[in-house]
Formats: sequence, structure tokens, C-alpha cells
Amino acid sequence: MADSSNNVVTRRLSRRFQVYMIGEGLLVGLAGGVVVSLYRMALSHAEAILRLAAGVISNNWLYLPLWFAFLVVICGVVCRLMVLEPYTQGSGIPQIDAEVIGRIDMPCWRVLLTKFVEGTLCALGGLSLGREGPSVQLGGMAGKAVSKVMGRERGEERLLTTCGAAAGMSAAFNAPLTGVLFAIEEIHKEFNGPLIVSVMAAAISSDFVVSQVLGVKPILQFVFQADLPHRSYLFVIVLGILCGIVGAAHNKGMFAMTEQFDKITKHAPYTRLIIPFLVSGIVIFVAPDLVCGGDAIVERLAHQNELAISTVALLLLGKYLFTTLCFGSGAPGGTLFPLCVMGALFGCLFGKLSVSFLGLPPEYLNNFIVLGIGGLFASVVRAPVTAVVLSFELTGSLDALLSVSIVSILSYVTANLLRVDPFYEHLLARLLGNMGPSKPSRLQEGEKTLETFVVGAGSPAEGKTIAEVSWPNSVRVVLIDRAGKEVIPTGKVKLEALDSLLLIMNTEGHDETQDQLWQLLGSSLTSNWRPKSSRVRKSLRRLRNGRSNEGPDS
Repeated sequence: MADSSNNVVTRRLSRRFQVYMIGEGLLVGLAGGVVVSLYRMALSHAEAILRLAAGVISNNWLYLPLWFAFLVVICGVVCRLMVLEPYTQGSGIPQIDAEVIGRIDMPCWRVLLTKFVEGTLCALGGLSLGREGPSVQLGGMAGKAVSKVMGRERGEERLLTTCGAAAGMSAAFNAPLTGVLFAIEEIHKEFNGPLIVSVMAAAISSDFVVSQVLGVKPILQFVFQADLPHRSYLFVIVLGILCGIVGAAHNKGMFAMTEQFDKITKHAPYTRLIIPFLVSGIVIFVAPDLVCGGDAIVERLAHQNELAISTVALLLLGKYLFTTLCFGSGAPGGTLFPLCVMGALFGCLFGKLSVSFLGLPPEYLNNFIVLGIGGLFASVVRAPVTAVVLSFELTGSLDALLSVSIVSILSYVTANLLRVDPFYEHLLARLLGNMGPSKPSRLQEGEKTLETFVVGAGSPAEGKTIAEVSWPNSVRVVLIDRAGKEVIPTGKVKLEALDSLLLIMNTEGHDETQDQLWQLLGSSLTSNWRPKSSRVRKSLRRLRNGRSNEGPDS
């Protein structure tokens, strides 16, 4: 084991390590791009078949019983697959989070195949679920598969899983920068050189593959007709606050629906999926725009001048209720694309109301559609930087940078003040809670991992020698990077602010060790902030105590 640890350190300290990580990131991106391209094609064909079948049945209602029988069969197959591979339930993003922090060890090949089939069948059944969450899980598992094939250690495997998640998000949205920021801001929660370069390589190569297969345009594309003048920014401020309120309500509703399904199916696991499948069988004929991810709604928003205010409001309400029902059941599929569609609808609704009653010029409606997407994304996911970059990539223009930044910040702050959990951190806490107490696995049996921490200004460790710092058990300082120069870490070396420390530690108790290191090395300017693992454990305690209405540390 000592030789293995030394090999890991030697590889990490090599100046060629970042070059290796770029190459491995490219491989992961290519693999993730191929998988997600095939997945998107499968979903498109499934939705086309669904709408073709609905058209045939509309002309001959005698086929209706066969249609519902078909939905029951699909539901049964999906339920069976979920029993065979439980890690494929829901969107897949919480599972990737748990994989990266070392709490679970998903069988990558089985999850890849199972999630692919489940997602396609759910699209064929018309469930209001998105492609982005499954794409993140598929990409992450592609990254893990590449790591397995190349025989990498657990720490590097986690990094390549993050690269795969970035590749999946990039391929799902045709937005590589969004993939990079989402992987770093939402999943890994860490910035360091090897991570950034490898994640960027994965996202770019994945986007290249998808662009070659499916075209270069983003799946959501709204062109600004005119730049929003500063005198109209009062509308932007109001929209940001409203997006925060709506985002908090979105999360509360989703969490409540999930809890209701847990109560309904406590003694009959997986039978809950029959409810959304049967409802979908009705919705496809009553309100066909609401089924699947929301591409039909996006097409209608491209001609938003033809939509009445009441139509937009009904589409928004219907999409939210149907998505909440489908996702709350635990069906394999995501909510990110429906979330973006709902954000676009909310921005459109706000814009139309402002035009009709508050004198906003109508040429700015597209601006508010994009602002609605960014604002709702920031309030629900609590990833405001990703929301800003996503809005930029959707429009291809930096003209909205100021307005979308204002909306994202205000919606993020408002949602936090309302003390509602971030969406994916709440789901991760539920996942870990259902697993029970953490148990040692093959990932934690004496393995070592390398982490990079920066000495924060005003931290307890600043100004102390290495020997004077009370390091957690099993943590050892391997190298200090000070202003680009490598410093050998002896006990007499005094730590300075902005020193980058390469630390080696046991994987067992990794989360607790990270929290302790943050207390030692975190800047006094961010003393009220907690790393993701700590916030998730707090959410988990709230779930166990039945107090999920309390919010996270902000």
C-alpha cells in the first residue's frame, strides 16, 4: 500500500500531470459525447414515435385501450430496471455527487446501459422529464469507465467522473462553458489546476462530438432584438426577486411531492410510477405541449408574440405540476431542461405583463425570456455563475451579462433568505439518508487520496509553522506551491496566505477530514460558509428530524 501511495504522489507531483489530465479529459469528453449524442437521438426518436402514436389514436379512439396497455408495459419494464439498478432512479445528479464525495461506488457499465434504456422508455411514455440530469450521470459513468480501463487510483477516478459530468452537461445543452461551470460549481465544489484543465478538455471535446452529430446550435436559442436600456433595470430587479420566490416554491413543491409518493408507496416500491405514466397517457391528448422535456414549448416561445398571457400562464402551471408529478415519483429523468423551459415561460409571462400594464417596450420580450431562465436556474440549483454562463451561451451575446448577473444574484439571495434547500443538495441528502450510516467499502480500505487546499487570509493556519498546526489524523503536507515556486514542507516552514498545499489523506472519513481542513485553512472572510459535504449533512439531519423547511447555511 505504501508503494501505491508513493506512486500516486509521484504521478501528481509530475509536471506532466496536467498534460496527462488534458489527454484523459479529452478521452472522457469523447466517450461522454458519443454516449450523450446517442441518448439525445434516442430521446428524439422516442418523442417522435409518441406524437405519431397520439396522432393515430386521435383519429381512431378504439386504439385508446391499447395505448394505456402499452404504457403499463413500459412502466413495468422501467420498474424492473430500477429494481436491478437502484442508482438509476431520478435525475442522476445526486448519484454523481455521492460518487465524487466517495459515498457510493456505482457499477459504471450497468448504470450506463440501464439509465440509457430507462430514459428512452420514459420519453416514449411522455413523462415530463429532461435529458440533462441523465446526461450528467451518463457522462460521469463514461468518465469512470475510462478511469477503470486506464487503471487510475480512486482520487483520479473521482476527478475523471467530474470530467464526465461536465461532458454530459456540455453535450446536453450544446454549451461547453456551462458544462465546465456546472461540474466545478455544483458537483466538485473545488478549483484547482488539474481539475479545471481536464474538465475544460472534456467539455470541449464532448461539445465537438455532439456538434458533429446533431449540429452546432444550442438546444435553447433566443436572439435579443434590442439591448435592454439601464432605465428599464427596475424590471430586472423585480424579476430577480420574483425568480427567487418562484424557485423556492419550485423546490418546496418538488420536495413535498417526493414525500407524498414515499408515503403512498411505502409498502409497494416502484408501483408509484404507474401514476405519472397513466397521467401522461391523458396529457398527450389534452395538452400535448406538456409531455417530454419541453421542446414543443420552446418552439412556441420562438413565436411568443402569438401567445396570449393566459396561454403562457397555463403552460407554466401545467408544466410545473406535470414535472413535479413525474419527478416526485422517482422516475428516471431530470428536471434541468423542464426547469429552463419553466424559467423561459416565467420570464415571458413577466415580460408580457410588463408590456401590457407597465409600459415595457415589446421588443424586449426575448430579453426577459433569457433572464427568466437564468434567474430560475440560479434560485433552484443555487449555482448563479453557471446560470449567467448558461444565459450567455443560449444567446451567444454578452449584451445581457449585466442584467442576467443582477437577476441571478437577486434570485439566489432571495431563495436563500426563504430558507429552502438547494435542489440537488436536498436530493443528495435524501439519497444518503436512504442508504443509512456510511459503511467502509473497498473505496475506503486504506486507500489514499490527494487534495489541494489554499491557505486563506486570516485562517487559523496562517502564520503558523507546519509543526504548529493541528492537522487531522492521517493528513500529511506533501508540497507547498508559493507564488509558483515549490517549497519543501518541513516542520519549520511557516504557512502564508494563498499558499497552495498538496495534502495526502485517507479516503476513510474523507468528508469529516475536509471539513476539519476547511476550519483550519478557510479564510476568515468566508467563515460562515461551509463546504458541500457539511451542508449536505446538515440537510440530512433536517430530513431525519422532519424539519426540511429550514434552509442551508448561505
